[in-house]
Amino acid sequence: MQSEKESVALGSIFVSAGLTLAKAVVGILSGSLALLSEAAHSLIDLFATIMTYFAVRISGKPADAEHHYGHGKIESITALAETALLFVLSGVVIWEAAQRLFRGHGHAVEATFWAFMVIGISIVVDFFRARLLYRVAHKTASEALEADALHFGSDMWSSIAVFIGLCAVAAGYPWADSAAAMVVAVFVCLAGWRLGRRTIDTLTDTAPPGSADAITRAAEHVNGVVAVENVRARPVGDKLFVEIVLAVSRSLPLDRVELLKRQAAEAIRAVLPRAEVSVATAPRALDNESVIERVMVIARNQGLAVHHVTVHDIHGKLSVSLDLEVDRKLPLGGAHDIADGLEAALREELGTDVEVETHIEPLAADAAGREAPPERIRAVEHTLGEIAAEGGIVRDIHNVRVRETDDGEIVNFHCRVDPALTVQAVHEKVDEVERALRRRSPSIKRAIGHAEPRR
Repeated sequence: MQSEKESVALGSIFVSAGLTLAKAVVGILSGSLALLSEAAHSLIDLFATIMTYFAVRISGKPADAEHHYGHGKIESITALAETALLFVLSGVVIWEAAQRLFRGHGHAVEATFWAFMVIGISIVVDFFRARLLYRVAHKTASEALEADALHFGSDMWSSIAVFIGLCAVAAGYPWADSAAAMVVAVFVCLAGWRLGRRTIDTLTDTAPPGSADAITRAAEHVNGVVAVENVRARPVGDKLFVEIVLAVSRSLPLDRVELLKRQAAEAIRAVLPRAEVSVATAPRALDNESVIERVMVIARNQGLAVHHVTVHDIHGKLSVSLDLEVDRKLPLGGAHDIADGLEAALREELGTDVEVETHIEPLAADAAGREAPPERIRAVEHTLGEIAAEGGIVRDIHNVRVRETDDGEIVNFHCRVDPALTVQAVHEKVDEVERALRRRSPSIKRAIGHAEPRR
């Protein structure tokens, strides 16, 4: 894409040079102010296309330590300079045309064959060159190439005006050449105004029309987005840099938030393919957030591990109890301070009259382990089978693993139960098996059962 931009810009230089030379020679020979103004316009186009070529080359460089958003605005600066040149040219042409029309200054104009031929060739070349430049400019979002396209487009229409003026001169109306020159100047001013307005919008970081609404709609359709709080978009060269802040539930885990941010960026790029999207999130407490979720959020924000959170409403008074895991080597005084801090945060969140009870437990530490001998695994599996048979609910003990650690044995096993039982009932029955196993084998520090629905 970059090479296509450069080749088109380079081609415009040669076209502009050829048209400028032809119009200047014929304009001098014929004395046509309209044709000379066209030559001056083409000369400015030549300088503009040279500027465009170098601007396109520079703007294609990637972002670096000093230009975090890349070099795309070089094209905008070039387009603004071209706009200034267009207005200067228009002023000069209008002044000279007014002198000829109202004060009779200047000399006779000759509508020669060469004048008609040069203008006719210019119209054809400008038409096809403008179409090519517009196509590549829209394809690559290049402001500099679009500026070139505007130049060639205005050249075409002003050349048509010159052609009509020459026809009028040939028909015996010598003032028509100056009138045509003024028409040329008007076309140039209009082109400069259109180009300048778009360029200034880019340099002042004006968001493209409708982009904010399109970005907001795309982000709102992402599952988990509560609201779109802020959207900012700024065009730089062929890219649109988008910054968006999304409100999300504060109870979401970090990995889910990261996934949500990626999905939002992809949704925005699906609507605006050239967008460079930066997504930030703001946690929000939702109205439907349960008390347990609020407790877990507060504990997570303090970096604490809690479990077995229970909530009760006792005669209109909220009661919360939980197990808090802390470093096993921490003195009780330090652990109690941590629990007090958590309880204070919960009361601040849930109300000062809430009753909070914290049970402090040692945090399980990482420990090196090893597989138990096969005969030990078979013995534990046999014991588990006997316990399950006595209860009659838990069946088909399988996938038994026994690991030996310095603190004792860790047992994991799978079992099957009636799929119609509730989770609470299954949990209680599996707990009974785990406790019975530890009673029969005191060397087992922990037993963890995984229940599966019986087929």
